[in-house]
Amino acid sequence: MSLFRGLQFLTTVNDLRTLPQEGVEVAFAGRSNAGKSSAINTLANHTRLAFVSKTPGRTQHINYFDFGAERRLVDLPGYGYAEVPAAVRAHWEKLLGQYLVGRSNLIGLVLIMDARRPLTELDRRMLDWFLPTGKPVHCLLTKADKLSRQEQTKILREVEKEFDGQPQLTVQLFSSLKKQGMEKVEEVVGAWFAAAAGDMTDGA
Repeated sequence: MSLFRGLQFLTTVNDLRTLPQEGVEVAFAGRSNAGKSSAINTLANHTRLAFVSKTPGRTQHINYFDFGAERRLVDLPGYGYAEVPAAVRAHWEKLLGQYLVGRSNLIGLVLIMDARRPLTELDRRMLDWFLPTGKPVHCLLTKADKLSRQEQTKILREVEKEFDGQPQLTVQLFSSLKKQGMEKVEEVVGAWFAAAAGDMTDGA
């Protein structure tokens, strides 16, 4: 069975003090309405595992999903939706910043970006928060099916060029509708978990 097919909902938290203490985790983050929940559902082959809303900004907590063997996927709150109240938005940003910088269990970040509008100011801020940790980031350019093949190639090359010289940053095209790019995500995230398991064995 593929890595994501066994994914199950574990818990929802709104306070970093209540995060699970054991295991390792990979976080999925992205601008509201970039297709994060759809990507998680597609990878897991489960239509309602992560809630997909027509109203961006509905994911207001940190949602944990379990792969088994103390490996977890963390669905972070979507960011950048203007109609979210300022106080709620400030809470999200504080929560995200503290989590991304200080969470020792976190081994990598999957950053979801709409292929039609990648690397927005808020996406760049997310990278600025996370890259100093030295942990890897894999970017999914979602909704690739809305672009022609030529447009897909062009935008992928543009983002790859911007990431040139930063080996911890990788990028791929992805489409939940067409199930495009699923194998690549499995490969990347699986390698992160394998490396973390090796590190724990070496340190034992």
